[in-house]
Amino acid sequence: MSEFTHVVLGASGHIGSVVVSELQRAKIPVLALTHDQATADRLISSGIKAQALDVMETGALRSIFRGTRRAFLLNPPADPRGDTDTMERATARSIADALDGSGLEKVVVASTYGAQPGERIGDLSVLHEFEQIVERAGVPTAVNRGAYYFTNLAPLLDAAREGMITTPFPEDLLMPMVSPIDLGKQAAARLRTPTADVGIRYIEGPERYTFLDVAAAFSDALGHAVLLQKIPNDQIEASFKELGFSDAAADTYARMTRASVEALERPDDPVRGDIDLPACLGGLVSSADGSGDGTVLY
Repeated sequence: MSEFTHVVLGASGHIGSVVVSELQRAKIPVLALTHDQATADRLISSGIKAQALDVMETGALRSIFRGTRRAFLLNPPADPRGDTDTMERATARSIADALDGSGLEKVVVASTYGAQPGERIGDLSVLHEFEQIVERAGVPTAVNRGAYYFTNLAPLLDAAREGMITTPFPEDLLMPMVSPIDLGKQAAARLRTPTADVGIRYIEGPERYTFLDVAAAFSDALGHAVLLQKIPNDQIEASFKELGFSDAAADTYARMTRASVEALERPDDPVRGDIDLPACLGGLVSSADGSGDGTVLY
């Protein structure tokens, strides 16, 4: 019998690391899975039981699942220098295939607001398919759909220091947003509920924000005015290419952005986390400046 009862995929990421910490705090034996050995070694040195594994190694992943009872499933983001849609669909299928014959009693799946059928609309279609193929594996499946991550705002910090940020989203679009810390806490909590707790749950922060609010929060955190500029719709794809995205990835992300605006989900009864936008950006700025306590709230 394995010494672990729970396994966490993406354990070194913004969400997975919180899941691991929450389970450890609850005294639940957990195995943290990461993609590379250096990251696994770093986790091990900090006292976390960890193992490096490529999720494309379906058989090895199934063997790990067979030795545990419950699993947090996160489909890893692909390198945007390649074809993200194709790569992420492949990893999602491998993870789902590893559930066959695993004997797991329950899984919690990380998904996204706006998940929907479609082609080449990034996470929206990939994670919708992931939800479905995991459920078809026959393991009781709890799906946590998370709103727009505050971590997506981190790359804007340098531009905000210069006084101008850009966005492909309409400036006044009221968007659900969330801290991955809150997503990790909710995933860990749901891993501990009875197997009858299945289906889709929506998770977002305490309030909804526009990108005008984002610019204002950066202004407050940095102590100077930060303006906002909307990227024209016909230049969204080019803006991703300027960031180093491949042609295929830029096309996928541009399609995902447009689909997110057209079918923005605003559920009436989401689970609301505790971390808000000012706390997120304040933590981001203080961490980057070395003036914080080491805790990054995003």
